[in-house]
Amino acid sequence: MGDPMDFSGKVVLVTGGGKGVGRGISQRFLERGAQVVICGRNAPEELPAHNGREAAFLPCDVRDLDQLQGLVDAIAERFGRLDVLVNNAGGAPHADAATVSPRFSESIIRLNLLAPLNLCQLANRVMQEQVEGGVIINICSVSAIRPSPGTAAYGAAKAGLLNLTRSLAVEWAPKVRVNAVTAGLILTEQAEMHYGDAEGVARVAASIPLQRMASPGDIGDACLYLASPMAGYVSGVDICVHGGGENPAFLEAAGVN
Repeated sequence: MGDPMDFSGKVVLVTGGGKGVGRGISQRFLERGAQVVICGRNAPEELPAHNGREAAFLPCDVRDLDQLQGLVDAIAERFGRLDVLVNNAGGAPHADAATVSPRFSESIIRLNLLAPLNLCQLANRVMQEQVEGGVIINICSVSAIRPSPGTAAYGAAKAGLLNLTRSLAVEWAPKVRVNAVTAGLILTEQAEMHYGDAEGVARVAASIPLQRMASPGDIGDACLYLASPMAGYVSGVDICVHGGGENPAFLEAAGVN
């Protein structure tokens, strides 16, 4: 059967693949031989690369349906196929739910739920016509499965994305498998913006059972598995990559153990 993690000849689209978690995902697929396409509003200063092979960049604001259609059309025209879609682009700044504007909330939901839905639909149309079908992976967040104070709309959108994943997996089977990766706290180049200085990052890492934050490559590894033949009977699932989760706050408060 050969190496199940060999993606040579496969075309993989990673939204927001030029930085942070997306870059880690892109790197993993490049390392395994895939032709990786990344998209974003602006090109990264340096494209993800491996052994002289670079990811291709196509400009796209994923919130714009016409631009999404143009993105998928360009991939189909240039490469003739689309095997894997990783919906990674997303995020949200801190905002007080009591005072945030409705327009702001709508923009967060558009980026983190509606944009992935629209791109899933466009990718599915291509994948359904391929003999081997395709794989869609939605990058979610622990904010979807626990309270998300300060990013309430984001958490709600990611929770919606989890449900969307399960629904699409049923509707689009057997040609297209659809899964989610629920990412925990991740150490990226912007970690200190979220967790304070280096000492703050260290304290956060110490609160995780595995005693470290995830690396972008950890999320990429989960995506490799889900996109590979090793996960050929895996669809409609959510793989949590969070280092064991978070210690229950009541244990520290009780001070018993």
